[in-house]
Amino acid sequence: MSEASSQLLRTVLTTIRRGVELGGFPEQLYTLLSKPERVVSVTIPVRMDDGRIEVFEGFRVQHCSALGPYKGGIRFHPHVTLEDDIALAALMTIKNSLAGLPYGGGKGAVRVDPRRLSRRELEELSRGYVRALHWVLGEMLDIPGPDAGTDPQVMAWMVDEYSKIRGRFAPAAFTGKPVELGGDPVRVYATGFGCAIVTKLAAEEFLGSSKGLTIAIQGFGNVGSWHAYWASKMGFKVVAVSDIGGTVYDPSGIDVERAMRVVRETGTIYNYPGGERSRDTRGALYADADIVAPDALENQLTAENARLVRARLVVEGANGPTTPEAERILAERGVVVVPDVLANAGGVVASYLEWVQNVQCWSWGEEESRSRLAKMMESNFRRTLGVWGRLRERAAEATLRDAAVVAALQRLHDAMRWRGWL
Repeated sequence: MSEASSQLLRTVLTTIRRGVELGGFPEQLYTLLSKPERVVSVTIPVRMDDGRIEVFEGFRVQHCSALGPYKGGIRFHPHVTLEDDIALAALMTIKNSLAGLPYGGGKGAVRVDPRRLSRRELEELSRGYVRALHWVLGEMLDIPGPDAGTDPQVMAWMVDEYSKIRGRFAPAAFTGKPVELGGDPVRVYATGFGCAIVTKLAAEEFLGSSKGLTIAIQGFGNVGSWHAYWASKMGFKVVAVSDIGGTVYDPSGIDVERAMRVVRETGTIYNYPGGERSRDTRGALYADADIVAPDALENQLTAENARLVRARLVVEGANGPTTPEAERILAERGVVVVPDVLANAGGVVASYLEWVQNVQCWSWGEEESRSRLAKMMESNFRRTLGVWGRLRERAAEATLRDAAVVAALQRLHDAMRWRGWL
């Protein structure tokens, strides 16, 4: 177990335990949520282009089914661990509950750098993952979607392989698919769009207005790039962007659409023609901006660097980017952190909308999906604010994350009680 992986799992379990205590729930609720219901570990052999066989390690974690089928993405990443998967699956349980979705939490992963695979090798790996795990997947059992390192093409291969095994077309078994296979056109940018919606709501609530405010984005993959794109459309000025190549800072504003083209063509924001550049992959976290969005990976804001944050508002686009120690430091400085389970839920909400359409053999347009997504994100935000207000009446130190977790735990507790689990 790597230190980063164990840190993420400890953070998630600490967050859940704190929510149980603040919400006055029975200890048995934590006991049930502290361990996943099922963990499957598989090996996936792939014949590489040079003729050799390479074996990749894969996982699927099914955390909690109290509210319905498991739901969560599949991550392709060279450093992912089983502990990561368990932590992320638990986060999905909380996130799905908070969003009011009829899902439990799940997560999948393959330890691989997808950038090092050819298209054929990536397809064989994607199909191999489904062949190894199809028996625990399904539209009413466990519905995977995309995550870091996977995209609509990977989902297309996976749903095709699953359909072949089942002997029928099964589009509802996976989400994040291309539109031509039953995907929702909003899903590809839904997480970033949802982050932008929450950023605007949080700016209005905590900073008085969203007009003319500046934002720095750390991480410029699918989440960060679309977060920046939609935030700029909503009137925010993007002044800093970081990715694996470094950081670009321009107080006059970064042209987001141009930045997205540069990253597509060259692989990094560092090649953006303008602003000040550095090789610091976390530079955006410390930029002079009103809002900072850690949209990369977990454990980016820590006790060691939290005091370097200049922003007044942190909006988490990534899963678990802020450690508990860092959040305490930020809270002491008056910085509000909008937690991942609230801010980045746009992806799973859009996946839910896609799944609903697939199950009903129905479809609606992009504008309607985006409108439904925006309304659900706003409803989640308002509900969490309400819980936060009530929570602080008896625990003044309670954070917005605490409120989100307590709200999610209440729904889980009620479902478990009705089922007879508690």
